[in-house]
Amino acid sequence: MFNVIWALMIIISAVAAIINGKVEFMVSHIPIHANRAIELSLSLIGIMAFWLGLMKIAEDCGAVKVIARYLQPILERLFPDIPSDHPAMGAITFSIVSNMLGLNNASIPISIRAMQALQKLNPSPATASNAMCLFLVITSSSVQLLPTTAIAALTQAGSNDPTKIIITTLLATICSTVGSVIACLLMQKKPVEERHG
Repeated sequence: MFNVIWALMIIISAVAAIINGKVEFMVSHIPIHANRAIELSLSLIGIMAFWLGLMKIAEDCGAVKVIARYLQPILERLFPDIPSDHPAMGAITFSIVSNMLGLNNASIPISIRAMQALQKLNPSPATASNAMCLFLVITSSSVQLLPTTAIAALTQAGSNDPTKIIITTLLATICSTVGSVIACLLMQKKPVEERHG
């Protein structure tokens, strides 16, 4: 699907350039901006390595487990259909904590494991369960305690205080997550017995 989207974007851009007589401008700027994209990506490696290293230290010293312990009662209320000792609950918890600490790359395999565990609990494997939809909503909106990617990008852009966004990002992501969770809970499908009862 992403290949189709990229292809459409390229075709639409090319057609727009032809219509507006900017073909030469487009062709001359493609290699320039391609080089800039590579330079930006390479320059972010060091900054990202620093922040991810800091997060790894937080994980090793037990900060992640502390956050997970505080999240556990909330998640048990949000996911009442999942037993608290089920592997899915542990995977959900650590995926959310990883996202909160800006460890998005680390959370991807954990999130996949969580979805696989949730699928085993799913009474209708052909459709996503309420728990699967809610988990997807939470990981997509994701409260950010430390937005490492944004901080790295701001640092690269020459910001004097790239960490200034932490509070506003935290407030914005709390609002988006709470709103998303409420919307998901309101729209959840009724249990099978209620639909047929």
